Amino acid sequence: MTDLILKGGTVVHESGRELADIAITGELISGIGAPGTLGDACEVVDVCGHHLIPGGIDMHVHFREPGYTHKEDWGTGTQAAAMGGVTTVFEMPNTNPPTRSATELRQKQDCAKKACVDFGLYGLLAEDNIDEIPGLITAGANAFKCFMGNTFGNLPSPSTGAMLEGFELIAASGLRISLHAETASIMAWRQAKLVAAGLNAPLHHIAARPEVVAIEAVARAAILAEWTGARIHVLHISSAGELRPLAEAKVRGVDVTGETCPCYLFLDSRDYDRLGSIIRVNPPVREEKDSKAIWEALQSGVIDMIATDHAPHTPEEKQKDIIWQADCGFPGVETQMPLMLSEVAAGRMTLEHYVRISSANPARAFGLYPMKGRLAIGAHADIAVLDMTREEIVQAERLHSRGKITPFEGRKTAGAPVHTLVRGRFVQRDRKLVEGMAGHGKQVTSIQSMPEAKPQNTEMSMAHLLSAGASA
Repeated sequence: MTDLILKGGTVVHESGRELADIAITGELISGIGAPGTLGDACEVVDVCGHHLIPGGIDMHVHFREPGYTHKEDWGTGTQAAAMGGVTTVFEMPNTNPPTRSATELRQKQDCAKKACVDFGLYGLLAEDNIDEIPGLITAGANAFKCFMGNTFGNLPSPSTGAMLEGFELIAASGLRISLHAETASIMAWRQAKLVAAGLNAPLHHIAARPEVVAIEAVARAAILAEWTGARIHVLHISSAGELRPLAEAKVRGVDVTGETCPCYLFLDSRDYDRLGSIIRVNPPVREEKDSKAIWEALQSGVIDMIATDHAPHTPEEKQKDIIWQADCGFPGVETQMPLMLSEVAAGRMTLEHYVRISSANPARAFGLYPMKGRLAIGAHADIAVLDMTREEIVQAERLHSRGKITPFEGRKTAGAPVHTLVRGRFVQRDRKLVEGMAGHGKQVTSIQSMPEAKPQNTEMSMAHLLSAGASA
């Protein structure tokens, strides 16, 4: 007898859908079959009229612990994920202390023991921790993050020399390097000039970070990845211009993926007057032409996935008269799925395509497929059960994140996850959190399997040159 049968729903895959029951035994999907054909179970849940998709995989969240728990912690952050139909998250290293060594990674792993969804952890690639990278890999970092441009935490951006050596080391492991792809020196120069001139309005945030900073950074990172054989991922794509170096790198055979976030799809420069400093995020929300180009790239496959850059702050930290004083970012892990399902309901994309960009592609890019990112026998029973007729209104006060402020305040949505299961267990049921699920989440290290590493130009790597010099 199986543990659970989800009965009578429409099971949605990347390439189609079927009316079927799903049987779950332990953590895994043990059967998918025509309604009524899977036998008995300890529990049967009727999901007739609902759509079942693989749980969302968000490769870009900031849960702020350790160091900034007044903004968020692993408990509230993963609860927000569960409410948003997200079953796996990858958490960023710009905490306090940053995740720059095996010691800090172990501290982060300890903080994450309260997680109710599965998770991966980023190690930092910075100017001053190149020697720590092998230890981070051994200790279980699931990917690396390189801040080419400054953002919350003010971590110094590495020089191109440090980036190259970091890429060399990580390329040999096969792990992917996620990039905040903006050029720090350009932004620092321009922001200093604007501040000196007393230009402090919300739109001056775009002026400090024009799209050329992203175009240059993506192109430079792609060249380093091509030389070293490193796998890279371009985070929070915000501009039309950076799509060209991204697409060109893919054509050249660079192993590069890209993501965008709801704020770059649904907001543009016309929203700055209405939202003020609330809209401040790095990289900035840009022009209407950028939003249109990003939508097209997401639908064509140039952009591989949707993520959130979930970055909570308090309302007091967000609402400032001087734009440079407002903290950058806002919560997103709970609202992404309802926002995107609304576009499915409006006919802008199919639910199958949403499965691809929200789950299957992230799982493939970061080595979690086929255990995650699909509904199939033998896969983890990570499932979002959707009511595509459910209408809600985004309200910050109802968010489960500690960051009770959002640029989507008051926005109507159509479609929502009414149940969320992580490895066969309900963590959210009937739009309510399930009690006692803290600690159910596991780090994905045991299932992560990246393709064989393909480092290039190893004879010119720093590690090889130093080793050869020492033995000469």
